[in-house]
Amino acid sequence: MRIFDPHIHMTSRTTDDYRAMYDAGVRAVVEPSFWLGQPRTSPASFLDYFDSLLGWEPFRAAQYGIAHHCALALNPKEAGDPRCVPVLDALPRYLAKDHVVAVGEIGYDSLTPAEDHALAAQLQLAADHGLPALVHTPHRDKLAGLRRTLDVVKESALDPGRVLLDHLNETTVKEAADSGAWLGFSVYPDTKMDEARTVAVLKAHGTERVLVNSAADWGHSDPLKTRKVGDAMLAAGFTEDEVDQVLWRNPVAFYGLSGRLRLDPPAAGTGGLHEGNSILRGGE
Repeated sequence: MRIFDPHIHMTSRTTDDYRAMYDAGVRAVVEPSFWLGQPRTSPASFLDYFDSLLGWEPFRAAQYGIAHHCALALNPKEAGDPRCVPVLDALPRYLAKDHVVAVGEIGYDSLTPAEDHALAAQLQLAADHGLPALVHTPHRDKLAGLRRTLDVVKESALDPGRVLLDHLNETTVKEAADSGAWLGFSVYPDTKMDEARTVAVLKAHGTERVLVNSAADWGHSDPLKTRKVGDAMLAAGFTEDEVDQVLWRNPVAFYGLSGRLRLDPPAAGTGGLHEGNSILRGGE
């Protein structure tokens, strides 16, 4: 089973996670920029973070045979913080870089006017740079948040077919699918979706334009949830081809819209520790 995790925050994860992911079949990931758990105090802290997603993290992933790309943005959690908003002016020079395959994650957290502005501005940046957009639907007021998101997308220069609506659930999937956007489901141990609910949605709505991710980060999460969904799909009667479509071909197709996706085995050594390759350890 080959797996592309289209939304995971590997900056928050250990090298043991990379090794376990490789063993589970993960060969590619996209890491969207997100809230670090405490407020940033200036745009400069974003820029250091973006630099790490473009340099250090792809190198670290390559030690374990995993291709790493990123999506960059001012995230919804910080879109209303005046200390952070100036990062919008710096984003264009980062969005031109090769490892960036989308603008994201953008969208809503609390449905504020500041978030309206940040979402609209970054959808325009995506259109300007020929990139798709990864859109975070809010954890609260999900249906209202989805509808507000779709209104802003309709008013933007970005075609809905270049938008991935993430963190969907049973209450939002139909309207999201009707919009023409791609559908993202985050699978967590206790919150968001679980394997059984995800499989039920796939049975009801099919496997077209559907992406499944772990969204694993510094919280209670599991970077192997993509594999567990694949196993649950097979147990529920889905074919291996349908599993491959959801876990590999769909994320390849969506992020391939950027024209920048590179899925060749990383030069630093496919398999990393498994093949005895030398790897860089902290401080060396």
